[in-house]
Amino acid sequence: MFDHVTARVSDRAQSERFFETVLVPLGIDATYRSTAFAVWDDFEITQTDAAHEVTRRLHIAFAAPTREQVDAFWQAGVDAGYEDDGRPGLRPEYADDYYGAFLRDPDGNSVEAVHRDGRRHRDGVVDHVRIRVAELEPAAVFYRAVAETTGIVIRRDDAFGLALSRDEAGGAFSLVPGLATENVHLAFAGDDDTIRRFYETLVGAGFRGNGEPGERPSYHPGYYAAYVLDPDGNNIEVVDHHRA
Repeated sequence: MFDHVTARVSDRAQSERFFETVLVPLGIDATYRSTAFAVWDDFEITQTDAAHEVTRRLHIAFAAPTREQVDAFWQAGVDAGYEDDGRPGLRPEYADDYYGAFLRDPDGNSVEAVHRDGRRHRDGVVDHVRIRVAELEPAAVFYRAVAETTGIVIRRDDAFGLALSRDEAGGAFSLVPGLATENVHLAFAGDDDTIRRFYETLVGAGFRGNGEPGERPSYHPGYYAAYVLDPDGNNIEVVDHHRA
């Protein structure tokens, strides 16, 4: 579903300790570190700076291979002094086999481990991301256009929110009305034509561009991407790595 999800953190060392503590029990190890980022596959954190404020009110869930690992995720976090946001257990309101547990990261974001029987992700460690939006309809217009231009399927679209995914085996993304999630960066994969279509469609619809389609060699040679801000100011990207 995601090429990557980036959260900006108020204290990188503190947040890195949190994610190391709770992700290792899920079998998720850091895949890359630099002066700018700490990365766990398709999830990464980076320090806030003068131009970028901390990510708030994000919900991110990581896939757990077993229910026992969901338990271990939660226990490791609680034992380390992090805030409990929901003990391990079945959540039949989501699905009959939905087994999850919830913690709060040092910036107050909701972090979940979830296991569903028979569900395996082909790539990535992020199971799903949920954001809150200040006004549902403008946000839904924005993300419908993202879905249309990138080939993502709209799974639900009603007065309660919008849910997107590429397929049943992959991760999912949803938005619901509420006090808006702030300063999160979501990147979706696409080829060059998709990137150009994404940017032209969204900017043509009146949304604010945050970076025209083009090469970003500062990330790596061949990194081709475009960026548009959603109605709440979150930075949404479509990226193609194929030139690397």
